[in-house]
Amino acid sequence: MNKGKTNLMRMIWKLRIWKDTRGQDLIEYALMAGFVAVAAGAVMPSVSTQISTIFSKIESLLTTASAS
Repeated sequence: MNKGKTNLMRMIWKLRIWKDTRGQDLIEYALMAGFVAVAAGAVMPSVSTQISTIFSKIESLLTTASAS
């Protein structure tokens, strides 16, 4: 009986995680911003170096933030 209860609890937690969508919007916005930046770089080659610089700065900020 205890093993069945444990399996049921595991299944309930998996369902809760599956339905958890709190961080989904942020990821969608970040992906959309990346797609827009790539499209802008493809359409306007002169802007691509500026976009690359911005993403490099973001990368260094995220690296610094994750190290601390």
